[in-house]
Amino acid sequence: MKQLIELKVNEESYETAVDPHRTLLEALRENLGMTGSKEGCDLGACGACTVIIDGKAVLACLTLAMDAQGKDITTIEGVAKERKLSPLQQNFVDYGAIQCGYCTPGMIMSAKALLDENPKPTEAEIKRGISGNLCRCTGYTKIIEAIAVRAK
Repeated sequence: MKQLIELKVNEESYETAVDPHRTLLEALRENLGMTGSKEGCDLGACGACTVIIDGKAVLACLTLAMDAQGKDITTIEGVAKERKLSPLQQNFVDYGAIQCGYCTPGMIMSAKALLDENPKPTEAEIKRGISGNLCRCTGYTKIIEAIAVRAK
């Protein structure tokens, strides 16, 4: 039976009805129309669904929507401000870190959480920070460069 919940996403509150087993990823994409977070493996292994909850990178496919109530959720849709890419997003474009683009939202969210916590990470810390995000196209070098230049 569906239950009415309130989710605070990108600094706005939304009420939506969800089944208790519904994941945050499903609620974001299907109930709220926020399709930036991608469904990759649906097993928590690829990082395509990464969002930030209360300052930490979290896999939305493994998080129940009901458990996200009362928490601050940031999705890729909330990173750009006034229809302008954030500096981190722009670096992904400038450094060619967005080939097919499927992993990009999750990768940016993991990088954002890392940079919010540690504005000047080492290369090793960047690698650790994005280690849960898989990319089949770039080989990670350009992604690491895009994050590292933002950290300078």
